[in-house]
Amino acid sequence: MDIEELMGLAKRRGLFWPSAEIYGGASGIYDYGDVGALLKRRFESVWLSYFVDTGRDCYLIEGSTVLPEAPLVHSGHASRFNDTIVGCSKCKTFYRADVLLSDAGISISEGAGTAEMDKAIKEHRVKCPNCKSTQFMPAKAFNMMIELQLGPEKGDRGYLRPETAQSAYLNFFREFNVLRKTLPLGLAIIGKAYRNEISPRQGLFRMRELTQAELQLFFDPEHWVSELGDLGKRTVTVHLYGKKEKQRIALDELVEKHKIPAFYAWHMGFIDAFYREVIGVPEEKIMFLEKGGEEKAFYNKIHMDIEIDIDSWGGFREVGGLHYRGDYDLTQHGKGSKQEMAVLVNERKVVPHVLELSFGVDRNLWMLLDVFFKKDSDRSVLGIKPYLAPYHVAVFSLQKEADLDSAVERIYKKLRPGFKVFLDNSGSIGRRYARMDEIGTPFCVTVDYDTVKKGSKDHDTVTVRSRDDKKQTRVKIDDLGSFIAERIAFNPYEYFKFN
Repeated sequence: MDIEELMGLAKRRGLFWPSAEIYGGASGIYDYGDVGALLKRRFESVWLSYFVDTGRDCYLIEGSTVLPEAPLVHSGHASRFNDTIVGCSKCKTFYRADVLLSDAGISISEGAGTAEMDKAIKEHRVKCPNCKSTQFMPAKAFNMMIELQLGPEKGDRGYLRPETAQSAYLNFFREFNVLRKTLPLGLAIIGKAYRNEISPRQGLFRMRELTQAELQLFFDPEHWVSELGDLGKRTVTVHLYGKKEKQRIALDELVEKHKIPAFYAWHMGFIDAFYREVIGVPEEKIMFLEKGGEEKAFYNKIHMDIEIDIDSWGGFREVGGLHYRGDYDLTQHGKGSKQEMAVLVNERKVVPHVLELSFGVDRNLWMLLDVFFKKDSDRSVLGIKPYLAPYHVAVFSLQKEADLDSAVERIYKKLRPGFKVFLDNSGSIGRRYARMDEIGTPFCVTVDYDTVKKGSKDHDTVTVRSRDDKKQTRVKIDDLGSFIAERIAFNPYEYFKFN
């Protein structure tokens, strides 16, 4: 699918659409509908089970989305959280400089400065998309944080948080003491972040309000994962900085030949298993892209983007990141707050280092639709894993008749406590199957005349139709719950075999 097709599906099936749509919408801000909100919760729940619940000493916290100014000054966001923008001299429309150049077919390095942007715009005679002028004002840095005024007219300045990570760093010292003063310590957050994007685009790719799922791992750099064990044999696709081509390589070789720390390689395998085994992304569609030089965030010692091949976005695009941030964050907040961030570990004072596992929830939802929505000659199917499906099961009656409707209601009430159930008695059975296929519902239950006919060999049974193979199975109503439960269950420990 292209972007327009995917957006059409999202609107038609209750996934997402621009916020304030009845007023024309708002760029980079989206509302999730009834199906989209459930799909989002499913992804977040599976992410939490896999990355946090399986981990030793990993905990979920929730930080405020509003922060005072001081922490963001010392974190570097006040001075460095910038995009380069350029304005048309004629119509005064502003653009992200790299997007303007990219849309004109001109490639430029991710870390390019304002002078390089100006030079490229001038040499290629780039036109303003709005008025077609080739005259632009000098490029300049634009801070993407969204400012707030806290209190009355002369109150303190605050900001909507630009990333969830800062909440983990600001709460580390408190949590370290609450949780018995041990390292490593993982603090996870699933929540909103806000960025004043100049050029929101490509659906959920670049947004002004976004949801992040992040795990910040605080550790003693002298005592953590030092050997990969059996995980070292796992191969991943990685495009190392300075190399012309991506390569398929064993984690052991990354450590031995390319000097990637064992703890970092371990988590590359952990993330790769999440996407390939838990989510079901094909091996050839996921890779790690290492960034260096001007493209690497200044605070990172190692910076790899997690990229997935997304057709509607034109190829491999970032959906997450694995970042070794060193002790930058705690050191900076220690200086700014005058709070001692060094902790006592094994009779040594240590400022913990941080390994960040960061995922864009909205981007990953778009990825699920792009990668798993398939069309064939007779139907369209969102073939996601059953435990990711917004609705676990749909219940239909073959015809709208009192006896059948009564049985449907009985089954609906029986299943609701343990499953998300959709009732649909509108249209033909074929149309109802098609609607459920498009939103990924793994099972459809149909009540027919044999279900309610006493004396029939199929009395008190229903037809259960499987989404993936269209196979229909006759199941006793009393066995429906266990039949569905064992087929949609998610046990993260089945996939987490690296302890």
